[in-house]
Amino acid sequence: MSVSESRSKKAHPGNEADTGPPTGLRAVLRYDLPASFVVFLVAVPLSLGIAAASGAPLIAGLIAAVVGGVLGGLLSGAPLQVAGPAAGLTVIVAGLVAQFGWAATAAITVGAGLLQILLGLTRVGRLALSLSPAVVHGMLAGIGVTIAVGQLHVMLGGSNQGSVLENLAGLPAQILGLHPGALLVGAITIAVMMLWPKLPKVNVVPAPLVAVGLGTAVAAGFQLDLVRVALPSDIINEVVLPQLPSGPVLAIVGGVLTVALVASVESLLSAVAVDKLHDGPRANLDKELVAQGAANMVSGALGGLPVTGVIVRSSTNVAAGAKTRWSTVLHGVWMLLAVLLLAGVLRQIPMAALAAVLVVIGVKLVSVAHMKQLWRHREMVVYAATLLGVIAFGLVEGVLVGLAVALVRAFYRLTHSTVDVQRVDGRWWVTVRGSLVFLGAGRLVRELRAIPLRESVVLELHVDFMDHGVFEVINDWRVGYERTGGKVRVDEVLDSWYHRAIGGRPARRKSIRSTVPPRWFAPWSHWQLAEPADVQLPAQAAEDDHLIAGVRAFDQHAADLVRPFLSELAEHGQKPKQLFITCSDSRVLPNMFTSSGPGDQFSLRNVGNLVPAHGVDASVGAAVEYAVDVLAVQEIVVCGHSDCGAMKAVLAQSVGEGSALYDWLRYAEPSLLRLAATAGEDAELPANERLCLANIAQQLENLRSYPNVAAAVAAGKVKLVGMYFDIAAAKAFLVDPDRRALRDITV
Repeated sequence: MSVSESRSKKAHPGNEADTGPPTGLRAVLRYDLPASFVVFLVAVPLSLGIAAASGAPLIAGLIAAVVGGVLGGLLSGAPLQVAGPAAGLTVIVAGLVAQFGWAATAAITVGAGLLQILLGLTRVGRLALSLSPAVVHGMLAGIGVTIAVGQLHVMLGGSNQGSVLENLAGLPAQILGLHPGALLVGAITIAVMMLWPKLPKVNVVPAPLVAVGLGTAVAAGFQLDLVRVALPSDIINEVVLPQLPSGPVLAIVGGVLTVALVASVESLLSAVAVDKLHDGPRANLDKELVAQGAANMVSGALGGLPVTGVIVRSSTNVAAGAKTRWSTVLHGVWMLLAVLLLAGVLRQIPMAALAAVLVVIGVKLVSVAHMKQLWRHREMVVYAATLLGVIAFGLVEGVLVGLAVALVRAFYRLTHSTVDVQRVDGRWWVTVRGSLVFLGAGRLVRELRAIPLRESVVLELHVDFMDHGVFEVINDWRVGYERTGGKVRVDEVLDSWYHRAIGGRPARRKSIRSTVPPRWFAPWSHWQLAEPADVQLPAQAAEDDHLIAGVRAFDQHAADLVRPFLSELAEHGQKPKQLFITCSDSRVLPNMFTSSGPGDQFSLRNVGNLVPAHGVDASVGAAVEYAVDVLAVQEIVVCGHSDCGAMKAVLAQSVGEGSALYDWLRYAEPSLLRLAATAGEDAELPANERLCLANIAQQLENLRSYPNVAAAVAAGKVKLVGMYFDIAAAKAFLVDPDRRALRDITV
């Protein structure tokens, strides 16, 4: 019975439940109330600016903010996400308003909300997240450019001309005829938006609020003749209720689908992003989509803009200390009170200030960080295609362009593989990487047919998929080549697609992965096939064929990955954290079960992981002194293992006198005496395993006999650790040397 088996029979206490964020009225007053004011101050200028940029009544933005806050917050599956009108929908809404009018656009918003609810209830809404990130970020960047260029006209005292291309074409004339007052207010607003977050103490006040407030103060102080926020005097009676749109059915359905899809993607992406900002409950994406749909239905029914989860407000909410959904709800309440009680103040805001805020927001949607990330993953082509498509043709068309490019690239990757052919030591090596499907097999066939006849060939496959057509191509070539007197070995590194097909099991993309482990986890005998009888390795290494093959595999597959770490260690020297003392047993691989790499451990291996007392054995003593005095390790680990041959020999007294092994194992006699003299919590284990645990405790005690180790332990500079590795279970345990007890590290 192994240690793991014996321990599995014992009950383990469960982990304590996560208490989650603080709740109750006191927590709401302490955390959520202050955060709600901060979010409210951010939301006011953004809601007005987005409504203006969308071509909707300004009150529509405030309605959406109220509904998104109160209803969206109450129903939300992402408690700390804040919903409201979003810049990402500006271009879509503006297009719908131009085509159908505002009342019909509100009705389309209701339809989009209903569709979102259905998507959430059927739990397919999260499929929106399967869109390529390159397409999503390209879409947002295109929207950002559209907003920035359009609002630049407003900031200069003009009006949005429509499309990006029209705005760009009209920009020179707008610059020549700019309004000095509007430019002054806009420039001040942009400067504050850019500089305010960098100020260390005052940046707790939201930058948009300060920017718009200062712009409004400048306009009032200099009595500038500027276009200002046009809120109606009787707000309630001026609300435009939805009307059924008239026009082509396909255009109406397309509008509903577009609003629903983009709003869903933006909300879900925002919810996922917000989850990374806090340690509270994780978002329920399906519930969140239902909440967003309900908010859109109500917002549209009241004449408001479409609602989405907004990352700007949500991140502000988290940063301000919010702990529950009540921060979102309260911010909606403050928005409602502002609409009812502060309409006169809002009417003083210059449109140039709101436009300047949107210019900054639009520019920020073109994220350099996202571009760098996509460049590293070679997805920049998809991003650029989507961005340019949105700018040139419109949002829906641009997204379709991006999706088309993404599909073409995916198809190329699926059908593309790299083939490298080299002649090494009298043998042909053909290395294939990628996915192998019949459409992309042409080059592989050409390379295989170009190999001279009657040679020894190793076909090394690093593939994640192989269809039956490619299998037949490879197998037919192999059979034909061997008939001519050649020798072929098919060596699969990542998975066994070829050999499964040989065995009659079809290759399926969704089949369970092969049980073939990576080479660095498997013994040579597992992945090195026998050489053909007539294949000769270099004479000086004829008996070391496994070693040669292993070194070659390292050079081909792993050297490039580890070389940067080794180069740095070679330049700066080693600074290991541990001295790891363990047995010479070939089944015990410390770097594998500790997941350590180059430079992490200073290793000492001997038969039985023995540490003779100070002054007895110079070899072990030299390693211990070097590790502590020169390398300044922080831990010394003594690791025993199950089924230890040394411990069995000590118990059985089976090694005869006069041998080096006998002399060495005499250092384990104190461990045998310790086992007999003390009791531990290991009574259910076989005798050799109990001796192994006693031996670990004894070697830890022997380490304290070294003066430098004892001094370092007393000073808190070095910690002594006992460890036990269960070979059969592939599981490591910590050892309590006093009680000879094992502690499961993984629980």
